[in-house]
Amino acid sequence: MTVETDNEKRVSGKAAISSRGEHHRPERASLEEINSTVKVPEKSASFWKHLLAFSGPGALVAVGYMDPGNWITSIGGGAKYGYLLMSVVLLSSLLAMMLQYMSAKLGIVTGLDLAQATRMHTGRKLGIVLWITTELAVMATDVAEVIGAAIALNLLFGIPLTVGIALTIFDVLLLLGLMQIGFRKIEAIVVALISVIMVVFIYEVVVSRPDMGAAFAGLLPSARILHPGELTMALGIVGATVMPHNLYLHSSIVQSRAVDRTDDSAVHSAVRFATWDSNIQLSAAFIVNALLLILGASMFYGHGEGLGTFSSLYNALSDSSIAGPVASGLLSTLFAVALLASGQNSTITGTLTGQIVMEGFINLHIPLWLRRIVTRVISIIPVLVCAFVFGDTEGTLDDVLVYSQVFLCVALPISMIPLVYFTSSRKIMGKYANSRWLAALGWIVAAVLTALNLQLVVSDIAALF
Repeated sequence: MTVETDNEKRVSGKAAISSRGEHHRPERASLEEINSTVKVPEKSASFWKHLLAFSGPGALVAVGYMDPGNWITSIGGGAKYGYLLMSVVLLSSLLAMMLQYMSAKLGIVTGLDLAQATRMHTGRKLGIVLWITTELAVMATDVAEVIGAAIALNLLFGIPLTVGIALTIFDVLLLLGLMQIGFRKIEAIVVALISVIMVVFIYEVVVSRPDMGAAFAGLLPSARILHPGELTMALGIVGATVMPHNLYLHSSIVQSRAVDRTDDSAVHSAVRFATWDSNIQLSAAFIVNALLLILGASMFYGHGEGLGTFSSLYNALSDSSIAGPVASGLLSTLFAVALLASGQNSTITGTLTGQIVMEGFINLHIPLWLRRIVTRVISIIPVLVCAFVFGDTEGTLDDVLVYSQVFLCVALPISMIPLVYFTSSRKIMGKYANSRWLAALGWIVAAVLTALNLQLVVSDIAALF
């Protein structure tokens, strides 16, 4: 078979795959209700018009890189080591851009999301095992959303944590309502919530009067990062960056654009602008995480101990003995508002990912409202049980959050390794396959991030005992 024949199959929307994969080819498109629903401009349209049309999916992906889990590591890193770890935040963002580029490219070129592609290249039994593992990871992500939202409601309105956990069931109504108004509007809402988060932290950083010269100097790696304490925090920042659900999500939602796969120039253009979109939004995520670290350094450096929970950070922002003369209740309230906005953003992306995984791995289609309710109920059960048995305190929820990360780390290689393999294969991707240097870098990143996440799991669990 010639390369030209493989490319012809690819651009016609039928990626060249193994005979076993062809047998298991999905019957429906990924996220069928939104697939190819967003029109793209004519080829003669301007760069900016194309960029606007393809902008949106990157924002939904960027949500996972500025979730509440990243907040603790970024602020904690600044509080303990000043601006030293700015370079680690930058490196983490660059690695994220590379993996999300591969994910978007897979979806556009093959017309398959990562779950579908993985299922097509595995047997039925292995496919079910991978599906269960990935579902657990999605639910673990949901656990983090539940805890973040419950803590934000408690900080803002004094709602007991147990009640706040139960209330998160009703955010299913939010998503169901959003799905009725069109995918472009969902993207706009996510961008608006990201903007709220960014504005809050820009304000708080400006008020804190950071040493921006030291902050920019921190973008250059230092040998001090290799010291035991600094290295542990750096590993925490890097290891918490890549979330497995984002790789499935991006490979699907880029297909919401109506790209003609029989036209190679249209495919090339789609990959190009999807990459622009992803990199712009992930740059915004980098800015948020950098702001968090700068906030920790400017307000809490020298007071880093005891700032490992959301409530401790909330209280510290209004405590002049810790945050200095700029401390105020307004700063604390804005922090909690940003936390709530982050939780709602994660709810939207988590639900979409759950649907992608279920349909991609086992081709099971159920109503979205049922999928959301089942996932959320299953996710809040362990959180509620722990809250009732061990106490309605944030410390208890923090322990649950640590355990939930175990599933995320298990799913990480299951997500990254197939992604790098598929996008590096000329048989699957044709001329869009990763170059040799990019494929090599992808394998190195997959191995390093997997090792870092496993190390974090071991250390976090050990800290609980």
